[in-house]
Amino acid sequence: MRSKILSMLFVMIGFIANAQTTEQEVAIRDIIESVAENLPDDYDITELVEVLSRYRKHPINLNNTSVEELKTLVFISPLQISNFFVYMKANGKLLDVYELQSIDGFDVKTIENLIPFVTVNTIPEYENFKLSNLFAGEHDMMVRFAQSLEKQKGFTDLPGNRYLGSPERFQTRYRYNYSTIISAALTFDKDAGEKFIGKPFDFVSANVALFKLGKIKKLVAGDYTLQFGQGLTLWSGFSFGKGPDVTSVAKKDLGLRPYTSTNEYSFFRGAAATINLYKNFDLTPFVSFRGLDASQKTNAAGEPVQSTINQTGLHRTPTEIKNKSSLTQSVYGMALQYTKNEFGAGAIAYQSYYDNSFITQTALYDKYSFTGNKLTNLGLFYNYTLKNMYWYGEIGKSINGGIAAINGVLISLSPTVSAAVTYRNYSKSYHNFFNQGVSESTEAVNERGLYAGLNINPNKHWAFSFYGDYFKFPWLKYRVDAPSKGYEILGQAVYTPTKTFKILARYKRENKQQNTDLNVPVKFLDNVIKAGYRMELRWQLNKNWMLQNRAEVSQYKKGDAKREFGYMIYQDVDYSPLFARLTGNIRLAYFNTPSYNSRIYVYEDDVLYSFSFGMYNGKGFRSYLNLKYTLAKKLNLWLRYAVFIYQDAETVGTYLDEINGNKKSEVKVQLRYQF
Repeated sequence: MRSKILSMLFVMIGFIANAQTTEQEVAIRDIIESVAENLPDDYDITELVEVLSRYRKHPINLNNTSVEELKTLVFISPLQISNFFVYMKANGKLLDVYELQSIDGFDVKTIENLIPFVTVNTIPEYENFKLSNLFAGEHDMMVRFAQSLEKQKGFTDLPGNRYLGSPERFQTRYRYNYSTIISAALTFDKDAGEKFIGKPFDFVSANVALFKLGKIKKLVAGDYTLQFGQGLTLWSGFSFGKGPDVTSVAKKDLGLRPYTSTNEYSFFRGAAATINLYKNFDLTPFVSFRGLDASQKTNAAGEPVQSTINQTGLHRTPTEIKNKSSLTQSVYGMALQYTKNEFGAGAIAYQSYYDNSFITQTALYDKYSFTGNKLTNLGLFYNYTLKNMYWYGEIGKSINGGIAAINGVLISLSPTVSAAVTYRNYSKSYHNFFNQGVSESTEAVNERGLYAGLNINPNKHWAFSFYGDYFKFPWLKYRVDAPSKGYEILGQAVYTPTKTFKILARYKRENKQQNTDLNVPVKFLDNVIKAGYRMELRWQLNKNWMLQNRAEVSQYKKGDAKREFGYMIYQDVDYSPLFARLTGNIRLAYFNTPSYNSRIYVYEDDVLYSFSFGMYNGKGFRSYLNLKYTLAKKLNLWLRYAVFIYQDAETVGTYLDEINGNKKSEVKVQLRYQF
């Protein structure tokens, strides 16, 4: 049976109609893959995909842009943005995009990434908007269906906890844009296992946003995100951390933005605006009211209390449904910003209120966690460009709690070398529900660290990246019953001899401490070492065919235990004839990892607006096929089939997600109409 499946997969490579890789889609995919692998495994990157897709269709006019607009381009650094405006101020408008080569810090790779998304031509805007022109904007409607083909344990007739809904996943989204002055978004989403009867969609998100209304720069009603400073005091939605591009350690705050993702936790719901008070001063007041999921119990007085907030957004079992929106959250506050030339600064003050109180959990490592039902947060942030250096930082304070601070600098050492240095110090008692500062942990709390990195681009063919991060955790952590420390290093080299061929080599090593697995009276800490080795080749054979190969080795060792080695290899084939109605791509991968500890995460192509990482764990094969068919000029259909086939396995998954057998497969269908 297995040989037949593999034979079919190889035949599909030969007979696949086309590949889903037009020139613009390849450009977007490359950028997404370079940054997305540094995000949490379940992070929704829809927002990033939408931004890049829109700029590909409507490029940024570099001669009429702003700092905030350029910050949305994830592959350019704050120092490059600052140098860009210094150059424009001194030399006037650009005559050609390639004039960017004259600006300090703009290497060939950065310019190549920019070209698909920018222009220097004048782009007219519909500044004189009238209601009669409402339907003259751009409308984008998408419907998606997905389902696992094998039956999971949670869908069987089990006593007690089980999935009460159907196994299908549905998503419907509508987007509207009228130039750059009006936008609207409506999203419906149902996860597998959630009920489809009564209320078809478990999650509904909507907003309307207006821009450039005189003194009112931005106004959003509905769901929105706020991103200020370096993420210590107030940051929701999309965020980057450490990655091969060392300058990504400096966050690019975007302030107020309408929310368009399907993540059911990381957003505000209410209204917010950015108002120009006077010259260089902007004020962003905001208010938010929403229900959060929380596991609650009753205290001695008979009042409901909780210790944590559930962030998964899943409502499948009786317990998850009971916890849905059980905690009311109210947030109100404001951010004041000052920006002039190469200097920017801001202050944030807001309060979050909960109708039930948080209590301390019994575990000792949670001793300093937040308690009560009201939390006030204050913050100050700055950035300043001095010649070839971009200084930045933020300090955050939670009332009745600790302080968190981060300071850093990006330095353009030469036209081909840039450096980043950052120091962070986060108190163990710093409390914040909207904290996404750079850290080794999932939250910027209970951590001190020093990060240093280099980007070296000696010519258009070679690019090197190196960074090291040393960190300490002054207080206990989950599975770490003592103060601990560790480090992380990365080295990467990319060789591009021609526009059609690229080789990448990467080494990453992480050393942390964790409670020993030995059965001893008093737990001590063992060093836990994780390392990864990657080699990747991409070859554009001609206008139609592209091949990509990757080999990756993972290494895991804890204390004196035997070292684990896992590995994964894959072959991608893309075929995309020019002007073809049907395109597609395929992957065939083999992986072998001794345990979950040596698992390998790999980026996977998917239907539009749905990018993901596959977790390759155990021993077996992974394959997927993506097809895109243009039904009409503005009507597109996507199909995807993906399958894991495990060797020497009787079941796949755990608990309610367990499947009898050695196969786990999924089908996905998506329809998009633009008008």
